[in-house]
Amino acid sequence: MTADDQIEWRISNELVAYPDAIAEMEKRNAAVKTGEEDELIWFLQHPPLYTAGTSSDPVELLSSQFPVYETGRGGRHTYHGPGQRVGYLILDLKRRSADVRGFVHSLEDWVIAALGEFGVAARAVDGRVGIWCDTPDGQEAKIGAIGIRIRRWVTMHGFSVNIDPDLSHFNGIIPCGISEFPVTSLKELGINANLVDFDAALKKTAPTFLEAIEK
Repeated sequence: MTADDQIEWRISNELVAYPDAIAEMEKRNAAVKTGEEDELIWFLQHPPLYTAGTSSDPVELLSSQFPVYETGRGGRHTYHGPGQRVGYLILDLKRRSADVRGFVHSLEDWVIAALGEFGVAARAVDGRVGIWCDTPDGQEAKIGAIGIRIRRWVTMHGFSVNIDPDLSHFNGIIPCGISEFPVTSLKELGINANLVDFDAALKKTAPTFLEAIEK
């Protein structure tokens, strides 16, 4: 049995309320730890909302136009909404490689590889949270976010990538506490892709990610 055989891949086509997603992750986390259920990689979208991570600063919340949810993941304020691919990962690091830093780097590399399928030269930047790329005018911009939580060595939360969201919704926060750079999306980069296309890229590049987090 390969590592991928132990994983349920799930795609939710309807918008998933954030509290419902958290409840599902909490439940699955416990079941994965006890071996009652398989690990889970879950692709979804949320209705417009802001989340506040464990390092969030209230002054970085600039608007209350959308609900704000405090969450146990690392990081600061993040926006989620339609047109953004969110990926939640419930993976047992004890069963794999008990290396938190390595897991985060491998997750970044996975998102970067998927963006590379569309010709986007994305990257992680030391000292700056998230996934970054260059806009057509040569400015650096954030196209994806990474935020995880680990409970009993089982991961929760994961990543988000901007495919075609309303980028004006990010104006209600200072995304991840970084105000010097804008956010962007595949659409703003001039790339005609949808969520189905990006999911296919994630699936194509997933084996390298899964291999990287194995013992």
